[in-house]
Amino acid sequence: MTDDAGTTPTRPGRRRAKRRTVPGCLAVLVALAVVVGGGYFAVTRGLEAISDRFAAPEDYPGPGHGQVVFEVQEGDSVSAIGRNLKTQGVVASVEAFTDAAAGNPESTGIQVGFYQLKKEMAAADALDVLVDPSNLVQDTVTVPEGLRVVDIVDILAKETDYSAEDFEKVLAKPDSIGLPDYAEGNPEGYLFPSTYGFGPNETPQDMLTDMVDRWRQAADEADLEARAEALGYTPAELMTVASLVESEAGSDADRGKVARVIYNRLENPGTAGTTGKLEIDATVNYAADNELGAVPTTEDLELDSPYNTYVHTGLPPGPIEAPGDASIAAAAHPADGDWYYYVTVNLKTGETKFATSYDEFLAYKDELRQYCETESAGAC
Repeated sequence: MTDDAGTTPTRPGRRRAKRRTVPGCLAVLVALAVVVGGGYFAVTRGLEAISDRFAAPEDYPGPGHGQVVFEVQEGDSVSAIGRNLKTQGVVASVEAFTDAAAGNPESTGIQVGFYQLKKEMAAADALDVLVDPSNLVQDTVTVPEGLRVVDIVDILAKETDYSAEDFEKVLAKPDSIGLPDYAEGNPEGYLFPSTYGFGPNETPQDMLTDMVDRWRQAADEADLEARAEALGYTPAELMTVASLVESEAGSDADRGKVARVIYNRLENPGTAGTTGKLEIDATVNYAADNELGAVPTTEDLELDSPYNTYVHTGLPPGPIEAPGDASIAAAAHPADGDWYYYVTVNLKTGETKFATSYDEFLAYKDELRQYCETESAGAC
């Protein structure tokens, strides 16, 4: 029933129901917010993923430092060259190098051979060196680890157009090749073992300077001077330890342990049956001017030389040969352990065992004796 105004009258005692529109709108807004917010999150993550995918690859700013003799081998692709460059620390990523090569049409003509590069170069700079045939190194000389200065000079004289006397004249003026002050003019141990690319115009002084520069690179990478201070030694003493490690360790895995044996003997004389003497055959061979790896005679062992560690306590006066990267790193970062002896119990495999007591050392020596008896004559 309606009244005259055409409206529906309300019944007594009842109110007209109100429409509850605000909460409904709010729910819609909340739903929209969730959808839009989730969409925003998803879009943002998607954009970030796209950005990451298309971001420039990792690259060094350059210009680089140190020296790296890099070889391009027959059949190397651009990607293979990039991988080898990254492995040797020349470029930061393979992608940076391949991207640089993609924009340089000359990259397909990189010639096989050796090139003089640096550590941490910008990829484009490394590519510029490789695409220019005039940068091919004419002469490469490889100096193995563990050689004395006299042996290194022989190699240089054999592999270059200069005589041993030409190199010896330079070594007679050691300040000219950049030796550190603590070497006190003695190049033993500081002519770094590596492969070098010597250009046609390089002199003996240039070559020897290159070798000392390469030693400095290895010393810096091992943080030699700071580690010497932390261990309580001088940098010169750490270089001497590194040379002993080079002479004694049969594998990279053993270098840190050999270094620890040396430090333990130096720092704890009288422990585990030791007498404060290092008793390292290689130092005796150096003192007696024996061939590398020779077995010292009884007369050699009694030689009164500061390099004879069977006679004198402590370290010898300086390095006895040229240590490589791994031995310098081992001297600077020795392994943790309470070893005082080591014995190579298998001369074929180089297996070396480390002893914490004299009795254990004797047992390992007996193991070596048994090995020598079971092997063919002359094996030991």
